[in-house]
Amino acid sequence: MRKPVIGVLGATGVVGRHILEILEENNVVFEDIKFLASKKSAGKPIIFKGKEYKVIEATPDAFEGINIVLASAGGSTSLALANEAVRRGCVYIDNSSAFRMEKDVPLVIVGVNDEDIRKHNGIIANPNCSTSQLMLVLKPLHDYAGIKRMIVSTYQSVSGAGLAAINELRENTIAVNENKPFENVKFKKPIAYNCIPQIDSFCENGYTKEEMKVTNETRKILHLAPNTPISCTAVRVPVFVGHSEAVTVEFEKDITPEKARELLEKAWGVEVVDDVENYEFPTAIEAAGKNPVYVGRIRKDIAFDNAISFWCVADNLRIGAALNTVRIAEKVIEMQVF
Repeated sequence: MRKPVIGVLGATGVVGRHILEILEENNVVFEDIKFLASKKSAGKPIIFKGKEYKVIEATPDAFEGINIVLASAGGSTSLALANEAVRRGCVYIDNSSAFRMEKDVPLVIVGVNDEDIRKHNGIIANPNCSTSQLMLVLKPLHDYAGIKRMIVSTYQSVSGAGLAAINELRENTIAVNENKPFENVKFKKPIAYNCIPQIDSFCENGYTKEEMKVTNETRKILHLAPNTPISCTAVRVPVFVGHSEAVTVEFEKDITPEKARELLEKAWGVEVVDDVENYEFPTAIEAAGKNPVYVGRIRKDIAFDNAISFWCVADNLRIGAALNTVRIAEKVIEMQVF
């Protein structure tokens, strides 16, 4: 099997550091590895697998000789560099939203739509974090009963908004506890002891871009009809790591909670924690640092026909970003499509 030269773009960021951890945890095979970031990070040391590397400035020529790029440097950076990398022979796995809805760019969750990887023209998109964890739960249910419509509410941790947001939650909480004034910068409202029903900017239809990402990306990944009714409300909550989602799905065919549990207990990447009599259901703090998507509170929905409601949680920095990025790279290597 041919071994690739791997490049990690955005290696010094929050998600970039998680990518390095998971590359090492999964013992991903490679011929060589390079770490790229902005000019201000160039020259900084990175220790990977006990060896010291120097960060390289991410210029177009820096991609020469690289086969697979794991990119987590933001949409503007990907728009500037992705096609430059592709022109130099790279497969560019992108964590940003820059290419997700492009028709010729596969949007992939490993374990859900792996075969879409083979259709790439140089760029493969990693879905939005809140979409990512949901797909592993929806896939087996959809295969069995067919999704008719869905309503989802997400409760998303601050780490999804980067290091500045993590720091703001910490500092805002300390200020409140010490009865000191605090000026929030990253969020439009105070995040300590609060829930903010806005993630990303608002669209003309009253939904936010984050909410529309869940709607549009779900349709694309699961190959649903473009008019499949999906509605999302996305909320930022004072949690450091781990997104939670309350989901109601109406299906074309009848499905019982017992059947849903049976399907999910067999599903790859999913762990069922669902014993309400003993107060066993997943929460974000229990998912932090772990790979599975945890699902519980599985019940027959009483508002819709043939509908199931459930609760799912996952570490958004792993399955929602770094872990799926690495898994895509592993599949690219396994399929030898680089």
